[in-house]
Amino acid sequence: MSSTGGAGSERAPVAVLTGAGSGVGAETAAALAEAGFAVVLAGRRIETLRKTEERVATVGSRALPVVCDVTDERSVSRLFATALTELGRVDVLFNNAGVGMPDHDVDEVALEDWNRVIATNVTGVFLCTREAVRVMKRQRPGGGRIINNGSISAHVPRPGSIAYTASKHAVTGITRATALDGRPFRIACGQIDIGNATTPMTEPMRGTGVRQADGSRRPEPTIAAADVARAVVYMATLPLDANVLFMTVMATGMPYVGRG
Repeated sequence: MSSTGGAGSERAPVAVLTGAGSGVGAETAAALAEAGFAVVLAGRRIETLRKTEERVATVGSRALPVVCDVTDERSVSRLFATALTELGRVDVLFNNAGVGMPDHDVDEVALEDWNRVIATNVTGVFLCTREAVRVMKRQRPGGGRIINNGSISAHVPRPGSIAYTASKHAVTGITRATALDGRPFRIACGQIDIGNATTPMTEPMRGTGVRQADGSRRPEPTIAAADVARAVVYMATLPLDANVLFMTVMATGMPYVGRG
């Protein structure tokens, strides 16, 4: 494994993961632990974080569960302060926390629902990125890596998904801006755009189906969240002079290429 913290360091690199209680976050935490990382597990519910902690413990890596609401500035500040106090530095941030909403046409979307999606998917990514950059600039050796969980919706929307689609386009902007602004400080930033990973959020894809561009509703193929985790580990373990700016990991048979 290539340490992101600097050549010659024998300590375990430290990764902070949001949305670590289930789905892609939990799988990635376990995969990073197997790759030798100590992991800081952030999420809203301590019960689910404890389950991820138990998985990490089976591979002998350090796991630190921290209850955090990524939409709350003080909560995010406490998350990174705890990571520093307990583990000394932050080498990787995986901005994974995100929410969706039931599909609605534009004229049916309530402002409350719009604000909820933007608060988590955009403001949450910004707040965590800001804290990570502050830490990565100060720590010695300096630098680190930020990986944002985007979506193929950042490129091709689904019908009735204006809030989610807008939020993921914004994440792409955050990724590009952070990659540029972080360059002088050895802070790499990349994005993984996921298509149809099996998580609680995508459960309807295998059951009742999801809305298609032609108005129909059909099930779609999915991939295991563990396959996404393997891709994140690849991004996370690169040396800091290399970066995956964007990666797409998707179900081969899903209607993405040619969608619409």
